[in-house]
Amino acid sequence: MNDSRLGDALAAQRAEEVRRAARALLRRPLLRAGGSHADDFRLVRQHATELRTWFERNTGWALLVDSEVARLRRIPGRDTDPTHPARDQRSGLPFSRRRYALVCLCLAVLERAEQQIALGRLAEQVVLAAADPALDTADVTFTLGDREQRTDLVAVVRLLLGWGVLAKVAGDEDAFLKSAGDALYDVDRRVLAGLLVARRGPSTVRAGTFEQRLTELNAEVLPDSDELRNRALRHTLTRRLLDDPVLYLDELSEAEAAYLASQRGALSRRIAELTGLVPEVRAEGIAMVDPDDDLTDLRMPESGTDGHVALLVAEYLAGKGGTVPLADLHRQVTGWALEHAGFWRRSATVPGAETELTGQAVERLVALGLLERTVDSDGAAAVRARPALDRYRVGETVLLEPGQSAPKTRKAATAKRNKTAAASRKKGKTG
Repeated sequence: MNDSRLGDALAAQRAEEVRRAARALLRRPLLRAGGSHADDFRLVRQHATELRTWFERNTGWALLVDSEVARLRRIPGRDTDPTHPARDQRSGLPFSRRRYALVCLCLAVLERAEQQIALGRLAEQVVLAAADPALDTADVTFTLGDREQRTDLVAVVRLLLGWGVLAKVAGDEDAFLKSAGDALYDVDRRVLAGLLVARRGPSTVRAGTFEQRLTELNAEVLPDSDELRNRALRHTLTRRLLDDPVLYLDELSEAEAAYLASQRGALSRRIAELTGLVPEVRAEGIAMVDPDDDLTDLRMPESGTDGHVALLVAEYLAGKGGTVPLADLHRQVTGWALEHAGFWRRSATVPGAETELTGQAVERLVALGLLERTVDSDGAAAVRARPALDRYRVGETVLLEPGQSAPKTRKAATAKRNKTAAASRKKGKTG
């Protein structure tokens, strides 16, 4: 009896460790042996065989683990999701086209660099690489000629520091930004070698448009048997359930919808067993809800001015049919800024601030699968609520006072107490 209980306890402990390791990889698909994620790396390495088997069978993602780095080669379920860009480590603003180009140029320079490199030296090499005529043709220029370009380079370097490609030895990026100093970094070649996740080398892609090149980069061999076709469908749908806040049925192909209808229970059960996510099934789709709320890079609701604006926009749009022009939202946000002037940041009441506040709120809600961008009948920019936004609908709550026979009512934002399944889990930043 004691042996049986001990065995059950050990099995439960092992399952919990595997779950924590899987969640660590979903939060951060590239883990290093040192630093703040050392405990997560240890768990992943300890249970690498079980994790590798699960991810390979259910998602088609390879897991590479050695003594220094664990890398989950996480190919996205969709190539066309633009809602989670790389962001500036300090301002939170999304990367521009030039910054993305600089990321690639920096990685190319670091691939040929020594074990250490100074920021000034990196900048010189990037400027030389940016002189490629192909980049000039694509209207990408970088000469380090002004502060804006130096700011772009520093933002990219800080991103690489966050990924672990670089480790600071001495100096400061702000000093470089002011042309008053430099910084020195170690280059982690194991991390650098594991960054690229693609089914084929980018240099072999010959497609014309950006969308075509992106599709070709991760194109899989077309399956030629029922078993292989079912495996491909299982991989795609499991990736979507792990990556997306909501998997809407109307976004699926006929084959994907049919497979999901027949295998929904098995798919959601396997994900729940590994990760602890809880399936929430509705007529419009499925969301895997995270009770711990840490497998997300966006949260809803969230504190601060921007978080409050997003919540108010969600409540305003919930239950509305059809499209709502952005101009309508601008007017609403202007009114809310005056109403909440004592709590929002001061700049929120400046004329024109409503445009930025609305844009950030819409961006957040689109990324969480709660809204979609569209145009109204006049061709003006507009948004349309997605089904999951209905969780933020404001309802009537009856308040009974002691000894009062006739109840009074007030509006109650029930969504503040009930987080949407769409906001409870979202993909990690590192792909």
